[in-house]
Amino acid sequence: MDEALIKKKLSPEEYAILRQGGTERPFTGQYLHHKETGDYRCKVCGSILFPSDTKFDSGTGWPSFTEPANTHAVALKEDTTHGMQRIEVRCKTCNSHLGHVFPDGPEGKQRYCINSACVVFQKKIKR
Repeated sequence: MDEALIKKKLSPEEYAILRQGGTERPFTGQYLHHKETGDYRCKVCGSILFPSDTKFDSGTGWPSFTEPANTHAVALKEDTTHGMQRIEVRCKTCNSHLGHVFPDGPEGKQRYCINSACVVFQKKIKR
């Protein structure tokens, strides 16, 4: 997708987070307390990133997940910005910044700490 089209599609805050590696303020994201069943998709390309059954309340102020939808959903990259050593999470399809992953999830799992501004939710339709 053309970067100019991406910039038009996103709000200035979304663009700063997704394409420039920013973050939203903690406890402000629309999906922080979201509990519906479905999938969280990349706001830029629509790829499925995280299923709702991996979401949990980490108390950190951002939506948190124990694992991505599959091995092709996200890419991990070392991030040493802001004087910290972290692992950045990016959409594997469009390379958009999503958040960071930490080793302190529940039951020894990972905590994928994801900005609400980076995802859209698609509710699972019951059949």
